Amino acid sequence: MKIIVIGAAGDIGQAACKELGARHQIVTVGRSSGDHRVDVADLDAVKALYRRVGAFDAVVSCAGDATFAPLNSFDQETFMVGLRQKVMGQVNLVLAGLNLIADGGSFTLTSGVLDRDPVRMGTNAATANGALAGFVKSAAIEMPRGLRVNVVSPGMLDVSAPRYGEWFPGHKPVSSRDVGLAYAKSVEGALTGQVLIVA
Repeated sequence: MKIIVIGAAGDIGQAACKELGARHQIVTVGRSSGDHRVDVADLDAVKALYRRVGAFDAVVSCAGDATFAPLNSFDQETFMVGLRQKVMGQVNLVLAGLNLIADGGSFTLTSGVLDRDPVRMGTNAATANGALAGFVKSAAIEMPRGLRVNVVSPGMLDVSAPRYGEWFPGHKPVSSRDVGLAYAKSVEGALTGQVLIVA
């Protein structure tokens, strides 16, 4: 399969690429690195990305920013960061790709643990994660041509713990290998409309 991985340079993206790259052709995409560049929040840019890549069989999105800040410091604009980037950015990948991806292809999005197990200053990310879960469950029943859509929801990765561990007190880091396997299950398996939890 030819798989487009957005956010390939990040910890989660690297885990997905390592697992899937053993068996498939990977096209790496990022904001500042990779085979191609894209801002997923810009629908026209996503459409242009797909035109540049050409035929493809699967999309794996490991991209999407959110704002980590105290709840009482947010205003509408700062809260929109997670909704614009993490939610609509990944939704854009599906909307723009529906008519281009190969028959029986799949979209795999990424959320995270915070809508299930919140931490202080994580409300923006938690809201985005919950929205993505709702999107894939609903979108799955309308996907044409045997297409599938899922979202992987990992905890904090073991390789990320040195940088982000203090933000996640008491959280047990998850294996990067297990995270990679979740993407393989989504891309290579038959599930659709699912939240694939890695805990």
